[in-house]
Amino acid sequence: MKIQLRELSTVEEMLENIEVMRFLYPAFTVEKYKSYLTEMIPNNYRQVAVFENEICVAVSGFWSGTKLWSGKYIEIDNFIVHPDHRSKGLGKMMTDYVDALAKETGCTMIVLDAFTGNFTAHRFYYNQGYVPKGFHFLKILNEEGLS
Repeated sequence: MKIQLRELSTVEEMLENIEVMRFLYPAFTVEKYKSYLTEMIPNNYRQVAVFENEICVAVSGFWSGTKLWSGKYIEIDNFIVHPDHRSKGLGKMMTDYVDALAKETGCTMIVLDAFTGNFTAHRFYYNQGYVPKGFHFLKILNEEGLS
């Protein structure tokens, strides 16, 4: 079995892995995904993906940016491992990749959001050295526009 980690930076590369993204967003259409990616990529969005025998089994988006309080950072977004491939260390491969990239590019930190009820994700992130720092507040303006 050949396991390979790749960084994806184009709409075309990312669209090829929509089936993995659908584990998080089951109703995602190719058109909606492509539209979002077309807006996101020019704003420093990329993905890291794990392939097993050339088939994508895990993917996570990430952004780089700068904030006044922290300086340069990377934000992990939409972290997904195919249910049949969990507990194989694939998630750790992706967080290790982002960690190395953040250090290499001079980031002060890596940030992410995990929903309050997603205890499996909380345990995983704690084990990777992440800790909660505050609350991420949101005000939903259009429930129907959510994926």
